[in-house]
Amino acid sequence: MNIKQLLFIFFGAAVLASCSKLEEKYRGGVEAVAESGVNVADVLQGAYNALNNPFQDQSRFWAASQHTTDETIGPTRGPDWDDNGVWRVLHSHNWDADHLFLRDTYRELLQAQYAASNVLALSPSAQQAAEAKFIRALSMWCILDGWDQVPVRKDLDKVTVLPEVLKGKAAYDFIMKDLTEALAGLPNGPAIKANKNAARALMMKLYLNKGVYAGSRKTPTFDAADMNQVISLADQIIASGYALDDNYFDAFGPDNSAKSKEMIYALENTNGLRGGNNQSRWYCTLHYNQRPSGWNGFTTVAETYDRFEAADKRRTADYPGVTNVSGLKVGLLFGQQVDQNGTVLKDRKGNNLSYTKTVKLKEIGNDLEITGIRVVKYPPDYVKEFPAENEYVIFRFADVLLMKAEALVRTGKAAEGLTIVNSIRAKRGATAFASLTLDNLLDERSRELYWEGWRRNDLVRFGKFLGAWTEKPASGDERLLFAIPSEQLAVNPNLSQNPGY
Repeated sequence: MNIKQLLFIFFGAAVLASCSKLEEKYRGGVEAVAESGVNVADVLQGAYNALNNPFQDQSRFWAASQHTTDETIGPTRGPDWDDNGVWRVLHSHNWDADHLFLRDTYRELLQAQYAASNVLALSPSAQQAAEAKFIRALSMWCILDGWDQVPVRKDLDKVTVLPEVLKGKAAYDFIMKDLTEALAGLPNGPAIKANKNAARALMMKLYLNKGVYAGSRKTPTFDAADMNQVISLADQIIASGYALDDNYFDAFGPDNSAKSKEMIYALENTNGLRGGNNQSRWYCTLHYNQRPSGWNGFTTVAETYDRFEAADKRRTADYPGVTNVSGLKVGLLFGQQVDQNGTVLKDRKGNNLSYTKTVKLKEIGNDLEITGIRVVKYPPDYVKEFPAENEYVIFRFADVLLMKAEALVRTGKAAEGLTIVNSIRAKRGATAFASLTLDNLLDERSRELYWEGWRRNDLVRFGKFLGAWTEKPASGDERLLFAIPSEQLAVNPNLSQNPGY
């Protein structure tokens, strides 16, 4: 059986990860493949590939993690970007159990989990098993973080048994066990594959959020022992030799895997070989008349832009190979846009393409193409624009440093955390803080990690997710979790709808 047939079987099975009867015929195919001596490396690569869409597509886990926050908004612009309101309800916290993108995100994360479990069922080597456990842990962590209910099929041979559903502490323990077992078998690199420090970074996320998952999402507590684990894991990563990049945007550029000193784990994007929809990160925000021509959609809001000092290199910058080619700057694009010759760009109605801070969920009028500050976190690849070769960053060194600083603050060692945060700010051209508090640390995480998919997780942990911001009133406690998709409830009675939906 060739690899195309194998992957068809695998992902047919993965789509049905929560089913029972329909899954039997697919599982039988997988067993036949296993008996035929399939190359486990190919199956493992399929598991890696299964992460691409849920992480890199603009409508999947990134949308769940960003559009629900004060960093990202997807306005309807006249007739454009209505999409039956799917973007607006995310930002305003009015989603339900039938939200199209949340449904597909949940299902695709289950597919990735299932694909990783299939590797473990095939007699992998110790390293292959460790990589598969990391992939499974990452996909399960996303479901735990967003939905709290993680369907798990522990024995793939028992296809007539519905997947068990792990919640809260039970899901946390399963994921942590996978990571702990994987750690010894994982290699030290490269960053585009599961590696020891990627596992440590994910373990840091688990320890840091343990009070959210195992306690109260509304009022999480932070045990000193857990925070000390965060610090210890960070120190192990720090000892590995990472460093902050001299150019902040090198971590996201077309050659970031070769150039960046910060990359711990990223999804590989190699033109003509494998990858995901990473170019959506600039298409989704840029105007039609910019280069690259975009979809004139998503923006950030004034609160995010105003967190930065003018001299902060993370806010807006020229980038070699981009600004000199097209005039496009990277970071947060506010005000008049120009081409590489300095010529003023126009919108489709002939107005100056000058982006404004003001943005609404429903835009009408003559200026609807210019409202909202645009975000270009990943410098576009003009050589291989589609698909682009920027690796999609999941974990990087600056996040590790900020997580350590947070754990220090939460254990009464704010002075030590201040030293770490000020070292980052100095590198980015920002002035030093006089003191470090949870409030200015949360703001610093936004400045450093904006649009990287961490904002919802941060706001929940810091107790700020239910508050009001641009175009969003205060929301109810039920919004701390997403609704379990209706299609999943229909096929697995072990799931139950989250409270409030």
